[in-house]
Amino acid sequence: MAEEEKTAAEKGGAAQAQTKGYAIVPAERASAVPEAASARLTWTDGEKVLEYEARAAHLEVRDDAGALIGRMFSLSYVVVDGEGAPNRARPVTFAYNGGPGSSSVPINFGGIGPKRVSTDGTRHVRADAPVVDNPHTLLVDSDVVFLDALGTGWSVLAEDADPKKVFCTDGDADAFARAICAWLTENGRWSSPLYLYGESYGTVRNSVLMRLLGERGVQLTGVVMLSAVFNIPQLLCPGDDLYYLGMMPTYAATAQFFGKAGAGMGEDEWFDRAVEFAEGELAPALLRGDRLGEERERAVAERMSTFIGLSAEHILAHHLRIDLLDFRTHLLMGEGRVCGRLDTRFCSDAPSPMQGYDMWVAGEDAADDALEGAWVRAFRRFCADELGYQGPARYLSNNYDKVNAGWNWGHEEPGLGEVSAPNVSLDVAVALRRNPTCKLAILGGRYDAATTWWNVVHDMSRQFLSPELKARVSWYRYGCGHMAYVDEPTLEAMGCDIHEFYEKR
Repeated sequence: MAEEEKTAAEKGGAAQAQTKGYAIVPAERASAVPEAASARLTWTDGEKVLEYEARAAHLEVRDDAGALIGRMFSLSYVVVDGEGAPNRARPVTFAYNGGPGSSSVPINFGGIGPKRVSTDGTRHVRADAPVVDNPHTLLVDSDVVFLDALGTGWSVLAEDADPKKVFCTDGDADAFARAICAWLTENGRWSSPLYLYGESYGTVRNSVLMRLLGERGVQLTGVVMLSAVFNIPQLLCPGDDLYYLGMMPTYAATAQFFGKAGAGMGEDEWFDRAVEFAEGELAPALLRGDRLGEERERAVAERMSTFIGLSAEHILAHHLRIDLLDFRTHLLMGEGRVCGRLDTRFCSDAPSPMQGYDMWVAGEDAADDALEGAWVRAFRRFCADELGYQGPARYLSNNYDKVNAGWNWGHEEPGLGEVSAPNVSLDVAVALRRNPTCKLAILGGRYDAATTWWNVVHDMSRQFLSPELKARVSWYRYGCGHMAYVDEPTLEAMGCDIHEFYEKR
């Protein structure tokens, strides 16, 4: 699950976070990990039946000299025949969430794994929510290996490893590239078609991996980007006008959902109209700043008000620039509610007036609270009861304090050199140009305020790919938030779309 808003940049506490980074609060480390455990299981949707092996194990991540960097936890699902043998012609997909600092549990037990926690619309899920065979699991199309980034879940750094070389954009991708190659070698799957499936920061990881794996002679068949973010400064730094432009259509979708705007109009049509307004009216206004003039600024504010459900006076007071925390806390203020960030359709009671610290409020998210606990509990139960895997007592479903807060966003950008914050759409474009047989799927939701749809479309449009390469990119927009799979109609639609994507040549 994404936690980009919880980075030091969003919290405004960069200096404090760096102090907490490594020396004072070191990363979790261990010299040994539990023994691997596996079980033969059966999946069914009522019509099809698959026999598969689920295996919990650690992969050794070693540098070129053989020195241990860490041990990465993996939970793999491999379809097997009656003799227990895999089909090496089947694709293998490596899947993960992002953060940085998040484990892979949400995308596994929430989304594309063979078992899934049942959801209840936009309501909070009970801890004892049923776990069922997922009728839309990716296992139908591909064997799947879920990986936890080093420092998250049950993945650990080696005792003498330097966290600064791992908790960074390029070091993270390097560790995943090594873990992926280790799994392929250990399981004899180098002949299988290879896919990556990343969510949120996992799409930044995907982007770098697309290029990096290619440079290491590992050719990919396809990549899935769910709730993508490519240009980090655009999304995480209010003050950049592209941030406000990207947020605006999501605000409009949210206002319509809560009955504050867009009455009588289809959801997709309303979103498209908001995009047209953002690009055709808001963007030129933001570009001109205080040269816009009071009369024109008021006209744009009044028009914007009809889209996002906040008053024109409120919008004018912010000179057309409404940041996410402001929108979340004001849209439903009259009802004493705050809407979510990962999925703006979720909402909760507003905090007490005594809890007015903006950075704390920014980190509170009803969409996260509603689901993560149930996912982690289902995962722990599965590992213990069905696999007999005895993991450590604590599973770091997120480790934002130690991983995210001290993350080094620097990146060796192809064609640009070292940059302080990445725009990895450049990596994606380079990877596609080098490997035009690779196919790319980009999926997102209208109610995702963590990684907004417009920004990704904008970033890719600036790569000026040839028509042939653009035809290798498939776009899917849904009526969901950041964790698209929470919404069961979206999960069904996404399952059909991904099936077609995997079938595509």
